[in-house]
Amino acid sequence: MIKNKGITAAGNWIIDRTKIIDDYPHQDGLCNIIEEIVSNGGAPYNVLKALSKMGFPFSLKGIGSIGSDDLGDIILKDCQQLKIDTQGIIVNTKFNTSYTDVMTSRKTGRRTFFHYRGANALLTKELILKNSLQNKIFHLGYLLLLDNLDQFSSIETQMTEAAILLRDIRERGIKTSVDLVSENSDRFIDVITPSLPFIDYLFLNEYEAFKLTGIESIVKEKLHVENVKKATSQLLDMGVNDTVFLHFENGAVAASKTNELYLQPKVKLSDHEIKGTAGAGDAFAAGVLYALHEDRNNKEALRWGVATAATSLRHPTCSESIPTLSKILDLYNTQKISSL
Repeated sequence: MIKNKGITAAGNWIIDRTKIIDDYPHQDGLCNIIEEIVSNGGAPYNVLKALSKMGFPFSLKGIGSIGSDDLGDIILKDCQQLKIDTQGIIVNTKFNTSYTDVMTSRKTGRRTFFHYRGANALLTKELILKNSLQNKIFHLGYLLLLDNLDQFSSIETQMTEAAILLRDIRERGIKTSVDLVSENSDRFIDVITPSLPFIDYLFLNEYEAFKLTGIESIVKEKLHVENVKKATSQLLDMGVNDTVFLHFENGAVAASKTNELYLQPKVKLSDHEIKGTAGAGDAFAAGVLYALHEDRNNKEALRWGVATAATSLRHPTCSESIPTLSKILDLYNTQKISSL
């Protein structure tokens, strides 16, 4: 069994090019770009950067694929400053580093993504497994956006490459954590279901939960608790081993294999404090994983998660406004909590 401390994160390494626009236009319409910011994006990059800024005192290791270009250099230099181990990040010349143009409305704070998959397409289970996986938790994201890992294996035909990867990692005694992407497709059942029996902690939003379970109105104007129970119970029955963490605009839910269900409203910020919502889901995951790493219960993990997510909203990028854990917990203890 793995007894080492630390968190490893693999998957999509992305540079976000966040463009602050006056408002989102209709098709064929025009809007004004007010500001542009280049920053981190993608599950492993966002989660590890958040943990570093929070003061996580143990090993942080990144695994992925980037291009031999200026954007790739930005990632490596940033990780060096954050003390994130990048030995598992390969630099290739076949594809450029992945990037996303994030169009963030100054009026609403909401965002729309235009994504170039790039070098992330080269990430394989072999690359991940050959790196020394000795940390306590392994986080993978985003399924449905990793070309090789989303494919079905030619050897174990009922298994995706991601499912085999997660199975092998769990066999080493490492806790597995997975995040999804809100792809507008019908691939959820086929691609995600094979991995569920090898996932300890599943992070997803209400749209992704609907695509996997078919249960509608999980969150529609308000939280429908009975539908939340049905959806999370179904996901656990489909194989998730420990806990489903379902996050949405006004809070989050943790549903565990031991039939515990915790509802956690968001930390309430004023409208002028919210500069953007990009990366809020990954910030939530970082807070939760930090708590789980420290053997806190799911109720406390949700508090760490929603508080970390709230701090990320204070800047248009994914992680720039995330402070130390002590300040995050102070925010939770002093700020008003919303209602579900």
